[in-house]
Amino acid sequence: MKQNNMIAMILAGGRGSRLHALTNKVAKPAVSYGGKYRIIDFPLSNCANSGIDIVGVLTQYESILLNSYVAAGRRWGLDAVNSGVYVLPPREKADSDLDVYRGTADAISQNIDFVDTYDPEYVLILSGDHIYKMNYAKMLAAHKECKADATIGVIEVPMKEASRFGIMNTNDTGRIVEFEEKPEHPKSNLASMGIYIFDWKLLRQMLTEDMVNPDSHHDFGKDIIPRLLNEGKNVYAYKFKGYWKDVGTIDSLWEANMDLLDKNNELDLSDPTWKIYTEDVATLPQYVGPEADISKAFITQGCVIEGTVKNSVLFTGAKVGLNAQVIDSVLMPGVVVEDGAVVQRALVADNVTIKKGAVVGSADSEHIELVANDVKGGE
Repeated sequence: MKQNNMIAMILAGGRGSRLHALTNKVAKPAVSYGGKYRIIDFPLSNCANSGIDIVGVLTQYESILLNSYVAAGRRWGLDAVNSGVYVLPPREKADSDLDVYRGTADAISQNIDFVDTYDPEYVLILSGDHIYKMNYAKMLAAHKECKADATIGVIEVPMKEASRFGIMNTNDTGRIVEFEEKPEHPKSNLASMGIYIFDWKLLRQMLTEDMVNPDSHHDFGKDIIPRLLNEGKNVYAYKFKGYWKDVGTIDSLWEANMDLLDKNNELDLSDPTWKIYTEDVATLPQYVGPEADISKAFITQGCVIEGTVKNSVLFTGAKVGLNAQVIDSVLMPGVVVEDGAVVQRALVADNVTIKKGAVVGSADSEHIELVANDVKGGE
């Protein structure tokens, strides 16, 4: 069912600094994932599958590739009449050329005119850098049923990890009574997913006032949500059950890819009822050589494997040479592991070459090694 009374705004301007070299020249939402996808494919596909026709993507940091990628709305079926994906770069410059939105709320404030063009009853605001599948139409239905002014998507996290998130404390009806940002001693384990539905008229008024408030951080978590609660507005939690991953670090991005090796993984990228759409890259089928040894691997089209691949994920066009070993690793698009090289517990960035006989990563390392540059061969 089409959700013509709700449009979506995807916040896709984060720097992704904890992903280090992966985001030096590419915005975090444009980082590759899952063999052939980009992170931004997930919220965009969720919008398309949920019947949302109009999507604004708010970009800023290293956005050239991301802008051109999302502008092709046809990938997600959002290029028909009365639908579309619109790239919305910042209109104003703040103190730093690399931080032109003052906060998440300011990103929406600068695009009030865009939202007003469609005169929606509701606005869905999403983070553009999480991996998950979600039906936003069901969240909107819950929002309406509760007669909420705002609804926040939440997911239950282990109590020992709750202090890493924005935590929602609710009453028995699911109404949020308190919001705590990364509390040292959390009272609940309901973590914000960065997914919000607002009644647009109310949010518009609050954003207009927030824009001129010199004491505001211009942020949803720090300013807008606390103000809603302080003023006694109806703010409800919408509990999401399913796979959701914040891929903000090298370790978590590696983990999200490795999750695909589980046959029963909740994400299930092959589910025909909830497709994740992406760029259709023309490439040859994968080739497995006669001496190849493969076990528990996720292999994408265009890969050439002549060596050993175990418990690993290989993206489009990755190559593994004779007697080479790739173990517990993620090879991003175009990676070449030459003859005799060894890659273990590593994430290798796009188009990197591991030369003959080189060894990267270690089976004993606590963290995953990011390999962002070509590695010289062994002596």
